[in-house]
Amino acid sequence: MKEIYNKLIMYHQIQQMKRDGWSITRIADFLVLNRRTVSKYLQMSEGEFYHYQSSLRNRQKELQDYESFVKLKLDQYPDASASQIHDWLKEHYDNFPNVSAKTVFNFVQWVRQQHNIPKIKKVREYFIVEELPYGKQAQVDFGEYNMRNGQGKRVKVYFFTMVLSRSRYKYMYFSLTPFTTSLAITAHQKAFEYFGGIPEEVVFDQDSVFIHDENKGDLVLTEKFMVYCKAMPFNVYFCRKADPESKGKVENVVKYIKQNFLYNRPFVDIETLNKEGFGWLMRTGNGMAHNFTKRKPYDMWQEEKSYLKPFVAYAFEEDKKIYTVRIDNSILFKGNYYSLPQGTYKGKNSLVDVSLQDEKLIIKGLKGNFICDHKLCTESGKKITNTDHRRDKSKGIDELLLETAMRFPEYEKAKSFLQEIRKRKSRYARDQLGAIKQAILPASPKAVSDTLKYCMDNAVYSASDFIAVLEKHTAYSKQKNGFKEPLKIQSPLTKNLTELKPDISNIIDYEQIMKN
Repeated sequence: MKEIYNKLIMYHQIQQMKRDGWSITRIADFLVLNRRTVSKYLQMSEGEFYHYQSSLRNRQKELQDYESFVKLKLDQYPDASASQIHDWLKEHYDNFPNVSAKTVFNFVQWVRQQHNIPKIKKVREYFIVEELPYGKQAQVDFGEYNMRNGQGKRVKVYFFTMVLSRSRYKYMYFSLTPFTTSLAITAHQKAFEYFGGIPEEVVFDQDSVFIHDENKGDLVLTEKFMVYCKAMPFNVYFCRKADPESKGKVENVVKYIKQNFLYNRPFVDIETLNKEGFGWLMRTGNGMAHNFTKRKPYDMWQEEKSYLKPFVAYAFEEDKKIYTVRIDNSILFKGNYYSLPQGTYKGKNSLVDVSLQDEKLIIKGLKGNFICDHKLCTESGKKITNTDHRRDKSKGIDELLLETAMRFPEYEKAKSFLQEIRKRKSRYARDQLGAIKQAILPASPKAVSDTLKYCMDNAVYSASDFIAVLEKHTAYSKQKNGFKEPLKIQSPLTKNLTELKPDISNIIDYEQIMKN
């Protein structure tokens, strides 16, 4: 009866809104109804609407024949879900009609209401827990969050966080890629270094980053994490599966980072995000009084750090994968193409080692020789190139230096000059030598010799400055010798044209025209 009464209130509200000039669409949007439903109710009188609702209440349910079965199951299992009831119905009745899950849900709710069978949820009882002593425990968890960059595009970031249980002193580390075991170990080391020590115990989730398998309660750790735990002076404690309450301190930190630090913060790049994160920890995360302890985590950490075990550095081998070099001197990594130096491809069996370190792609040869690195791209379908990779490096720097020096009139002086440029511009030595080599090709030996003398006397050791001095000497030499560029005579006709002199008008003629 109460349901019909509520429906009548809605009916009169629709009628009043229509009298006030509201359109059917506006009424439907405001009351969250279908336009056809609003139109149908507007055409009914109050008596017709009441009888219509009564007929709906009393009409036969589509699943009415299964009421006794559903009631029996709900009596036995009051906490059973509608989806579970749906499966039991299909299991016990071969001819059960093909209805939607929503129809079954509505019917189960109706059976509960008719027979007063509320859904009973098991309530977990909680008790206050005493504060742990200083240096006893830290808790670890991971999180992820969708940010927006300057172009409004979504960027997913992943983060690791650790909190000291007593002081609530926090640390967080962001990444553009999901955490692997190696990256998680790196984050642990950064956290311990930030804390200035290591607690006795670290609490973890049963995360696949740390656990390889669960053998009837005996957790099998991943090989790298097991080696790491044996090397470090802390004990490992894993929570029960799907039991976030057992590490509530770090769960609150994850929520705090999302709601206070990441919310409405634009994404620039991962380095900037980690830098901004340290600032937030100092002024807010660890700089504001904690709601429970009523003290700043930073102040409590000053007391706790003396109870922590000394920080231990840990060196481990990075995750490496073998990738095939493409014919265009590139590799395909997670949907993006990264360029390699010219000559890296040496046939179909060209392979390289690829590892990920601090958001950088490190590419090495199979013997461990460094080839190049790239900043990791978070998008897909992109080509990440380095213009330096297109240079022909088949000739060594030494060979190029000697070849350039031989083009000077004074070989030994030029060699000494070029070696000094190489020493001062070591990173760009190839560019510097190549530019000088190209510049002296068309110049006269005297201009080259004078330029070399001037640069050495005045300690000018730069390709751009050398070229500027060379141009000055070349221009002066042409001017001194009365140099004129000869005309290129291609035929007798063009020769006669060059000898013609145009008529010159007299200024008096123009003055006479202006007077007239």
